Amino acid sequence: MIAKTAVVYPHVKLGTNVVIEDYCIIGAPLRDGSTPETIIGDNAHLRSFTVIYAGNKIGKNFQTGNKANIRENNIIGDNVSIGTMSVVEHQVLIENNVRIHTNVFIPEFSQLKMGCWIGPHVVLTNAKHPNTPETKNNLQGPIVQAAAVIGANSTVSPGVEIGAQALVGSGSNVTKNVEAKSVVFGNPARRK
Repeated sequence: MIAKTAVVYPHVKLGTNVVIEDYCIIGAPLRDGSTPETIIGDNAHLRSFTVIYAGNKIGKNFQTGNKANIRENNIIGDNVSIGTMSVVEHQVLIENNVRIHTNVFIPEFSQLKMGCWIGPHVVLTNAKHPNTPETKNNLQGPIVQAAAVIGANSTVSPGVEIGAQALVGSGSNVTKNVEAKSVVFGNPARRK
């Protein structure tokens, strides 16, 4: 079911049983006006005011909260959920079974591996030296390994790797790599 107020561009390929609620824009053209193919798998549910730019490859059972914004050229696996008012920038890899909660920011070149969980209001960053002439040439998104959990209101610095099955406590500022299966928290985040 596609709501009458939704805009779905012609280059978008939708799977079966896809629900697109009111005022969504799916396959929005890129800045240069191009519209690379956009694919959204079976059983997706895109809630009101979601915007998905062109060039995304999205698996089955995908869902968004209201007002999610997903920029261009991402690869998103099966069974992924992106919460209300969250932003996923471009060239991001999101593997199967990832949960991104409300009001999360995922910058360019981030990688979210199988089954990781990103809590509400988490901010991942990718610019070590923001607002410099070379910023765009040196972006490095964080890598969140399989089944890792990042608690609410945490910030992760550029290029940091959160190990598989690690737990980052709520409100943490993660400035260094986190070992697999470890628990860290605080500002800066440390093992306790």
